[in-house]
This record gives sequence, structure tokens and C-alpha cells, in this order.
Amino acid sequence: MQIDLSIFNPKARPLLGLDISTSAVKMVELTGSPEACRVERYAIEPLPRDAITDGNVTNLEQVAEAVGRCWKRMGTSTKFVAMALPTAAVITKKIILPANLRETEMEVQVETEANQYIPFALEEVNLDFQIVGPAPNSVDEVEVLIAASRKEKVEDRVACAEAAGLKALVVDVESYAIQAAFELVLDQLPPGDDQIVALADVGASAMRMSVLKAGQEVYKREQAFGGQQLTQDIMRAYGMSYEEAEALKRTGDGPENYEAELLRPFTENLALEISRALQFFFTSTQYSQVHHIVLAGGCATIAGVADAVTQRTQIETRVANPFAGMSTSARVRPKQLTVDAPSLMVACGLALRRFDQ
Repeated sequence: MQIDLSIFNPKARPLLGLDISTSAVKMVELTGSPEACRVERYAIEPLPRDAITDGNVTNLEQVAEAVGRCWKRMGTSTKFVAMALPTAAVITKKIILPANLRETEMEVQVETEANQYIPFALEEVNLDFQIVGPAPNSVDEVEVLIAASRKEKVEDRVACAEAAGLKALVVDVESYAIQAAFELVLDQLPPGDDQIVALADVGASAMRMSVLKAGQEVYKREQAFGGQQLTQDIMRAYGMSYEEAEALKRTGDGPENYEAELLRPFTENLALEISRALQFFFTSTQYSQVHHIVLAGGCATIAGVADAVTQRTQIETRVANPFAGMSTSARVRPKQLTVDAPSLMVACGLALRRFDQ
């Protein structure tokens, strides 16, 4: 069996993190070492409307062109990239296997197990696995994580990179990439062994809430709410095109009534959605409090969002910046990087794959 969804084993060589989201292509290049990372360069290139729909590549040519433009703006010679599939496109499952299996035997077992959990023929999927560690209740067994995705989902993303002259060495999962970047953010929070932290990743079309206790995920939820609602409000209110509305949203430089009539209602609505997501967390788990909220995704770059969420939830809220502890090269503007940081979580997590052993 060929296991070729290389989530778990990139080759150790220079690597760019390439995130293709609904509204933009983002790239990050990190150098140095895991202990002393440096942001070498990054770039963000807007995508035309509907080039990506529900996480699927619907216009390969437009996406490939945006990837090519983004890479040119990076000004790097590195052509190897780590990419990610939307979390919804990947089936993951933890299984328990005997600890003494050789790798070939484990592959056979994984394939047998995967047959039970994957609703497609195995020849239609890319499959990978990784030993997580010893099984919780037995020294003779290990916990193994299986990840599988439809081949076309992987091939579409890889084709976008290849059409732009790049080579995908790693295909990861967005949720894992975000978690890798989120670990850098957790290090910035006040110390506390049992802290419960909610990460609200608010993108163009969806909000993903992930709650971690002592660094381990204890809850996740996704709901349909995102920055495209504000884009559509701007288009309607001012008769703008999608591209013009996206540009206004990014700069915040709109007509006099923009802040009062469009921006503030949107940020209040976003704060309400986060508050609702937390209520779902409290009612469906044994937990009754959250110590910190961290905002990520494109919507976290909107001015005043963190204050609106703090006010609504009465929980200390901050905007994610996984680069806060890193040095930067002369070509990176630190102030702009701080503004863009929350929307670069996936790209940062993917760029960190460079340091995997």
C-alpha cells in the first residue's frame, strides 16, 4: 500500500508554508531553529471571489496565478512548500495497535482499520498514519493516528502549487497547522497549569472554536459565520465590487458612516457568535469557565474586535501573534506583521514543518 499523504514526514529542507484560504493565498518562510525562529519573509495575495468555495478549488487557474504572484512577492528561491487541506476534507481517527509491529505490518493493520472508518474505496484516498505514543491503558499497545482524504482534494491543492512552479512536499491538515502556531501563542499567556484557553479562528466563511486545557484540545465546534458577511454589507451599502469591498475591509478606510453603520454592528455580531460558541462549550462539557480567548483568522485583524469580545464575554481576549517571540529579517516590517499575524496562523504552522525531524 502506498501511503502518500505526507502529513507526518516532510523531508528536512527549506520549506515555505503555503495557505490557500477562501479569500487569499498566504506564504510564510521561517529560518533559524525551532528555539530561535526568524521570519525571513511573508506575503498575502487576495483571491478572486469564488476561486475557492467551501474549501474546494473551483478555479484552478485563478488560484495557481495567485500562488505564483504571492511567491514572486516573497522574493525567495525556495520552491518547496507545505500545504494544508481544510479540516472538513480529512477524516482522522485514533486506533490502538500492538506495540511490537514492524512498519510494514502496521501499514497492513492501518489499511484494515481504515476500511471500517472511511466511506470511500481505499484506492480513492490518500492515507497516512503516525504513532502518537503508548496506549493509555496498556504498555503492549500504541495509539496510532490515521488521516485520510479523497485523492482529488489533495491533487487539486498540489496542482495549484505545481502550476505556479512550486513543489508540495507536505500536505497537512489546517487544524493541525493552526495548533502548531497556537502553541507559540500559548507560551505568551500568563502561566497556569490548568488554564482553559479558547481559540476562535474567524475566517471568510466559517468560525472554528477550539478549546484547550493544559494544551490539549477538549472541545471543537464550527459554525457558519465569517468576514464575507461584512464584505457583502459593504458591497450592498456602497455599490462596490467584491475586490473593492475586500480592500476597504482590510484598510478600514471607508466613508464617514462606515464604522458606525457597518463595522461596529459586524464586530458586535462576531462577539455574540463567540459568546454563543462558548455557551455551547459550557453546556456540552463539564467545564464552566474559560480563562483566555485568543482570536485568529482574517477577522481578528479588524480593529476593535478583541475589545468587543472582551466586553461581551467578560473574558480577557487577545489577538493571536505566533511571531511575537521571533526575530525578523530586514525585509519584514514588524508593525505590519503584527497586523497580519492572526490571518497567518495556518501558514505559520505549515512553515514550522521545516524544523520537523
